[in-house]
Amino acid sequence: MTDERVDGTSRALVIGVSGAVGRHVGLQLAASGVRVRTLPPRDLLAPVSLEAAVRGAGAVLLGWPFPTADGATEAVGVLAREVGRVVLLSPAGPGRPAGGVEALLTGSGVRHTVLRAHGFAAALQWAEEIRAGGVVRGYGGAAGLNPVDERDIAAVAVRTLVEDGHDGARYVLTGPESPTQAEQVEIIGAAAGRPAAWQEVPRETARRRLSATGRAPAAVDGALDLVHARLSAPEPATTTVRDVTGHPARSFHAWATDHAALFR
Repeated sequence: MTDERVDGTSRALVIGVSGAVGRHVGLQLAASGVRVRTLPPRDLLAPVSLEAAVRGAGAVLLGWPFPTADGATEAVGVLAREVGRVVLLSPAGPGRPAGGVEALLTGSGVRHTVLRAHGFAAALQWAEEIRAGGVVRGYGGAAGLNPVDERDIAAVAVRTLVEDGHDGARYVLTGPESPTQAEQVEIIGAAAGRPAAWQEVPRETARRRLSATGRAPAAVDGALDLVHARLSAPEPATTTVRDVTGHPARSFHAWATDHAALFR
């Protein structure tokens, strides 16, 4: 296993982290002078290709984009042999295959950090309904959740990739507040300049809709269980973004304002 510090002379790899988080990680690493390369998720399931791709890398930001942890034992084994540091981006909540990947990293002996991110700007899934008629249909409108801005996720990921002092940490990332899902829809509507409201549906209806997107049953039930738990106990905020990066986490209002065009 390599043990190099990630800087302008070494490489950082991003595997299985796409979308806005992956884009911001790439931009922030490049701005820090770190060479960064993105590998296709399929490499995670091909140990020979993965070994060749990661050899000599200073650090890897890892997401597990598959519905099960099948193949993770081999992938983590490769990373433990070849990579100096692994940062695992793990969606918060039960029933996630990344939980199994986290356990494998712990047992492998590789230097690693786990980022458990709440939200992942999940409100983007409401964009079509808001644009179409302003009504979002879902389960648990009164659940107090705590989304975290993808730019803040990326900022913490970059710090833990390039800095020492984070080995073994399990960081829970949230925003500074816990608006309910119904309040989030209203905040988006206000930012986009159009009416938007929540319409409650039964849990089983929500389960069928989520299952139709191809999610694994355990992930669907885990997501709904999390929402149900937050009906009576809003998700607590953490100070992790500020503690790691030095700047406060962005609010949901700020995220909605910056992304308002997507909902118009």
